[in-house]
Amino acid sequence: MPEKKKTPARARAARTAPRKTEPKAARPAAKARVSARKPAPPAKAAAKKVDPDATLPSMPSPVAARSGADAATVQVVNARNERVGDRALHPEVFGVEVNDHLLYEAVKHYRAGGRAGTHATKNRALVAGSGRKLWRQKGTGRARIGSIRSPLWRHGGTVFGPQPRDYSYAMPSKARSAALRSALSQRASDGGLKVIDRFGIDEPKTKVLKGLLDQLGIEGKAVIVDHEPPDALVLSGRNLPGVKVVDPSQLNVYDVLDCRTLLVSQEALGKLEERLTP
Repeated sequence: MPEKKKTPARARAARTAPRKTEPKAARPAAKARVSARKPAPPAKAAAKKVDPDATLPSMPSPVAARSGADAATVQVVNARNERVGDRALHPEVFGVEVNDHLLYEAVKHYRAGGRAGTHATKNRALVAGSGRKLWRQKGTGRARIGSIRSPLWRHGGTVFGPQPRDYSYAMPSKARSAALRSALSQRASDGGLKVIDRFGIDEPKTKVLKGLLDQLGIEGKAVIVDHEPPDALVLSGRNLPGVKVVDPSQLNVYDVLDCRTLLVSQEALGKLEERLTP
């Protein structure tokens, strides 16, 4: 066996001697020297407590902005467009905040109820054509076919085509009333609401009603609202394009939004507020 080399005593002493460790008291000082080399991050500024009422400008309320500051009262005129007094508008009918989504739902509900739904297509049972099998099932090399009225063929039936249906659906009465209040508030804020004491049309003449509208300065589409409108007023407005005569109980959101001017009599205004007051 080979002889083991003798290790010097100094090397043996270095191996067996305990490892010298840095005293704990010196460690923080070294860390302090290292951290001193790096620049200290900037201190975050203390967040100031901001008073929103003190910094933000005073904005008008949504109701006042959408319905107008002077929408609480409206002038009442006669057939000669002379002011005969003022009428206070109910704030819960003509001064509410406009709900755009509710207006959209009401218009969609109205237009869905007006759809005829008479569209129809013929399926393979209704389309004209023979029902016999054109050729035998096998042996011809062609695709199998059972009828000339197959949807795969020209002049064949339609698959899953439109059929007559009713598009109308129910909408909650409270939602319809709220939508009408929003529409009336928007029309009042736009200055499109005009109140007349009475129409005074005793005979069905379109020329008389057209002269009344011209005297009042009404142009474009207009909806005339009168409580139980007489036949003379209804027949007079029937031939005027863009003019519609309705009762307060029949007024809807679509008519209010579709017109430029809403001409209401004093009696109809009271019935309308009575109907829509929550």
